[in-house]
Amino acid sequence: MMRMFVLGGVLLAAVSLGLNADEAAKKSLRGTVLLTDEGRRVHEAGFVFDGHNDVPWRIFELDDLSFRNIDLRKPQPKMHTDIPRLRKGNVGAQFWSAYVPSSTARQGTAIKDTLRQIDIIRRMVETYPDTFEMAYSAEDVERIRLGGKIASLIGVEGGHSIDNSLAVLRMYHRLGVRYMTLTHSENTDWADSATDKARHHGLTKFGEEVVREMNRLGMLVDISHISAETMRHVLKVTKAPVIASHSSAFALADHPRNVPDDVLKLVKANGGVIMVNFYSGFITPEGARHSREVAKAYRSLRAKYPDRNDFRTAMEAYRKEHPFPSGSIHHVVDHIEHIIRVAGVDHVGIGSDYDGIDMTPKQLEDVSTYPLLTQELLNRGYNQEQIHKILGLNALRVLREAGKVAREWKLDS
Repeated sequence: MMRMFVLGGVLLAAVSLGLNADEAAKKSLRGTVLLTDEGRRVHEAGFVFDGHNDVPWRIFELDDLSFRNIDLRKPQPKMHTDIPRLRKGNVGAQFWSAYVPSSTARQGTAIKDTLRQIDIIRRMVETYPDTFEMAYSAEDVERIRLGGKIASLIGVEGGHSIDNSLAVLRMYHRLGVRYMTLTHSENTDWADSATDKARHHGLTKFGEEVVREMNRLGMLVDISHISAETMRHVLKVTKAPVIASHSSAFALADHPRNVPDDVLKLVKANGGVIMVNFYSGFITPEGARHSREVAKAYRSLRAKYPDRNDFRTAMEAYRKEHPFPSGSIHHVVDHIEHIIRVAGVDHVGIGSDYDGIDMTPKQLEDVSTYPLLTQELLNRGYNQEQIHKILGLNALRVLREAGKVAREWKLDS
């Protein structure tokens, strides 16, 4: 069934691009993707603008906040990300995630812990000034990219990090935060999470205020991690395009972290972008089923082991005892193609979730592998212009439009 589904997608792409059915069928084979000279050329002519990378949290977990032991200029086998592999992958812009667990809200440390993660990002950029530079706008991204550096932006992963305060939201913006995911794994007091029991059935009045304030500031509203009800509510309220910084298509893998087709259509009307997540638990039906079980175990073990190290050990043991299929690059491109069919090629991007996931698809093991994504898109009949949109130009456009909405808001006030 999956082969037939993908073949159908390839044939649709072929019709739009003028390829015949035989040529498209040949390109649909799901074996090992081999990078060609053309694939390399197309990839290097554009750049990757990834919506979500958890290196800051990984650095915190490895307990090297000063970068004395972890030198990103050298290979980091315990991580998905380092500078040589970023260069190999042609990453030109990256949203680094300032993530802290939802439990920090109950512990009263969410703001302090989020500031620590923002500090890690900013010090990482300062530690490697030849590679990274902070970006605050689409214009910054373009300038930094032309200078040969990686434009580095900050995304706060979870509305619990503002502790119900618009003042804190504004301060994060002043520190360089350019998107916020409205929830993480649990509901906030003002928005429902995809992986918690519905409490508000969308946004509360304060939640609507949060969205409007983010619009006013030019901060992207991130609908990853929120429930489908909340997604629909956000899309009624927002005046600017939204992103899903690291989510895939629910129609292909029915995990609540993924985006249903009716919301994909609303995102198209909104002008936003769904940035496809590489996590194996979100890209195959089997992985989605298993991932739901992992989420239950996560909550149970988190409650049982309040110590971070004890919890990590328990989760590692659970995952070893409960393995699940990793999926492949083909499954990721299936999600990209599905979003294209439903919402259009202008509304899909890349949100890998590297260094925040414990299982990656085959041939997408780390940040060096992005050229293979370009190759597989070429194999399925997409052209250079379309591929460059998917890799990063769609994300750049949304960032630019959010800035435009913020400037117009100031003129109207």
